[in-house]
Amino acid sequence: MRLLTFLRFIRMITKKGPADLKKIQNMGLLAVKLSQIFALRPDLLSEEKCRQLQSLYQRANSIPKENSMKLIQERAPAGFLDAFESFEQEPFAAASIGQVHRGVLKDGSEVVVKIIKADFEKSFRKDVARMRRWLRIGLFLNPRLRKVGNPVGLLQHVEDYTLRELDLRNEIQGAELLQSKAKEVEHQFPMPLLKFPKVWPELSNRHILVMEHIKAPTLESQLSKNNLDWDDLLQLFRIHGAYMFGIGTFHGDLHPGNAMVDKDGMFTFIDTGAISHAPENVRSALFGFFYYLAKGRLDEAFEAMLTMADTPPTGEAKARYMREMHETYSGFVGKSVSEVSLTQQMMKTVRIAVLAGCRFGEEAFPIIRSLMYMDGMVLRGHPDVDLISSMGPYLDEFASIVELPYTERSVSPPSSSKTTFWESNPSPSDQLV
Repeated sequence: MRLLTFLRFIRMITKKGPADLKKIQNMGLLAVKLSQIFALRPDLLSEEKCRQLQSLYQRANSIPKENSMKLIQERAPAGFLDAFESFEQEPFAAASIGQVHRGVLKDGSEVVVKIIKADFEKSFRKDVARMRRWLRIGLFLNPRLRKVGNPVGLLQHVEDYTLRELDLRNEIQGAELLQSKAKEVEHQFPMPLLKFPKVWPELSNRHILVMEHIKAPTLESQLSKNNLDWDDLLQLFRIHGAYMFGIGTFHGDLHPGNAMVDKDGMFTFIDTGAISHAPENVRSALFGFFYYLAKGRLDEAFEAMLTMADTPPTGEAKARYMREMHETYSGFVGKSVSEVSLTQQMMKTVRIAVLAGCRFGEEAFPIIRSLMYMDGMVLRGHPDVDLISSMGPYLDEFASIVELPYTERSVSPPSSSKTTFWESNPSPSDQLV
């Protein structure tokens, strides 16, 4: 992306009034991907602007049906259409990279066919390379930015998962990997409410994907209609959180257009081409932070975060860190997301932790980005809930599959005398003690 194009993009995103979605899409795939991240940041943009950008999850430009058929003829496996009883040439959905057509196989199976709309890779790589140059100039002028989220690392993450999405075979492999990882922990942490669509590998390749037609609505659709249940969102956190914090291998782009939930609360994850991996030290530190925070044990939470530091602070530096963290989180537990956004709070936390020596590079960004998605969904659908306290019982459950980071205060009593959600609503494991 050229500098002038990037500046026009930022102006369009941040200015008052609606953005021109057609112009954003004409700026290229990178602009669309960045817009999808901004779409779940009502702490940065107006709610109206966020809602508009969220349409890029599922309602991007589609290609004419004659071009769709040409792509199938050129790129599908030999004899592809012979396997179909019927095939709808008009797509019923389109996103940034692909569009989806309905069909029925000759054995009666109802399927959807995902088609990569164009050859995005060359132009996308060029845009990323240009932006990387501008970011490196910015990092040279302000080296501290490298620790705070590392914008080059963020761009690298966006590049990585987007390039994975451009090869639809990665969706098959990603779903298989997530299923195998869930099976490894099913005795400690069962996930009966998660499934993945059946796929037909023999009819699929890097450009075409044939999979089961799941008729449940997406979370994006539910949020748009303001009827996504809070219990369903909590279940999503339970499932996705177990992958992030406990397993360390997770769906790298689980925005509300990539998860579906039916009337029975059964989730289906789609677009699994972008799988992220979090190293144990990163997920352990972040899990420990949220685990103790939900219990109101602030000192343990802040100590857990310091396990991400190469050299943990001591003396006055440690005292300053603890003082600033206590000031930041004073009264935080118990507040709704509309009062204090988790994303905003995490940005403050990152700033304080970086000054204490912690590093938040590209290895931490996939988890932080996933938390941004979750926070954005809660802000849209249930802005009056206290997300951190509600997470408590699920974080306790995660402890069966993730090791808490060592802290000096790991067995000390809560640092706050205030009764927390955790104490008034013990988890099932607490009740067995």
